[in-house]
Amino acid sequence: MRHRLYYLHPDTDSARRSLDELLLARIEERHIRFMTDGRPLPTDLPEASLLHKTDVLHGAAFGMLCGAGLGIGLAFLIVNYLNLNEARALIFLASTLVGILFGGWAASLVGAAIPNSQLQKFQSELEKGKLLLIVDVPARRIREIEDILQQRHPEMQFCGEDTHRPVFP
Repeated sequence: MRHRLYYLHPDTDSARRSLDELLLARIEERHIRFMTDGRPLPTDLPEASLLHKTDVLHGAAFGMLCGAGLGIGLAFLIVNYLNLNEARALIFLASTLVGILFGGWAASLVGAAIPNSQLQKFQSELEKGKLLLIVDVPARRIREIEDILQQRHPEMQFCGEDTHRPVFP
């Protein structure tokens, strides 16, 4: 399990130095991302992806849940009002799967247009020109990484931790 740590940097030089520190601490670059309020980042800093910046994943999960419910409801109506009892299991399975797929797809499209709700608390600081560091750290190394960053980068501001991150990707 990984924990996501958030830090605010005052400028790009501080961000570069912390990136170097994290790489030296053997945190892979694919687990390190920087975000601004829309300003372009220097090419040497890994930029946050669409999954970090938007609510695509949250929207897809919500849409799949709603789609599954609607699929089961539709299957119930089809089976009861068309008297298709012999194919009941197949109808329930098919309509639920179609509901999950369609709901996840449609809601993820909506989520792609909405900024990440978990990062809204950082928006005012990003508008002031700061950079947000998002780093996913293995649970057993959290204290070590926090200590390294705190000792070597006092200009950074620790902004929180999110504990619900899978190991992959």
